[in-house]
Amino acid sequence: MQLKKGTVCVMIHTGSRGLGHQICTDFLSASDRALAREKIHLVDRQLACMPIQSPEGQSYLAAMAAAANFAFANRSLIMSEVRSAFEKTFSKSAQELGMHMVYDVTHNTAKEEEHQVDGQKKKLLVHRKGATRAYPPGHPSLPDRYQKCGQPVLIGGSMGTSSYVLVGTQGAMEHTFGSTCHGAGRAMSRAHSKKILGYKEVMRLCESRGVTIRVATEKLIAEEAPESYKDVSQV
Repeated sequence: MQLKKGTVCVMIHTGSRGLGHQICTDFLSASDRALAREKIHLVDRQLACMPIQSPEGQSYLAAMAAAANFAFANRSLIMSEVRSAFEKTFSKSAQELGMHMVYDVTHNTAKEEEHQVDGQKKKLLVHRKGATRAYPPGHPSLPDRYQKCGQPVLIGGSMGTSSYVLVGTQGAMEHTFGSTCHGAGRAMSRAHSKKILGYKEVMRLCESRGVTIRVATEKLIAEEAPESYKDVSQV
C-alpha cells in the first residue's frame, strides 16, 4: 500500500449525504408495502427488508448503486481539492509529492457473493450497512496488487483520535462473510450528543489535542465530538 512511518496520510470519510438518506426514507415505505404483500412480520422495523427479486428489491439495489456512485464521485472531487492544496503549498505536483490513492471503498452496499453457510457454498446478497469488505490474502475477488497483503480496511476514528489502515483476514471470511466495521461507531446518538455537549467545550477539547476544526454549522461539532464515539483502538 506504500504507507510508511513518517509520511502524511489524508483520510477522506464521506458518502452520498442527502441522496443516501432520501433513498433510505423512500425505500422504508416501499419495504412496508412489500412486507405486507408477502405477509412477512418483523420484530423490529429497523430490520426492514424486501424479497431481492421483487420490483421493490430490484429498484432498491439500483438506487443503492446510484448512491454509491455518487459517493465515489464526491470523494474523488474532495481528493482532487486536497491534492491541489498540497500542490499550492509545496509548489510541486501531486505526482512529485507521491500523492497516490491507497484505497476507496463504500460502507453501505449490497453485493452478490459466495460464502460458506453450514459447510456449503451458497450465493448470498451481503448487505453491509456501516461496514466494508475485508477479504483475506489470496481471495479471487482481490486485484493483483492486494493478493499478498489482503484487502485494505479503513477504520476512521473521531476528531480526537487516531484512525487505522488494516487488512482483511481469513477470520473475517469465517465469522462475518468477509466484513468489518468502517469506523469506531457511535457511543451516543447525534441528538443526545447535541443535548449534553456544547460546541464551545468540544472546540476547546479538540484544540487542546492539536485538532483544527472547520465546520459549516456549529451544531455539527457536538454531533461529531470524540465523546460521541467508541474508543477506536478498542474497536
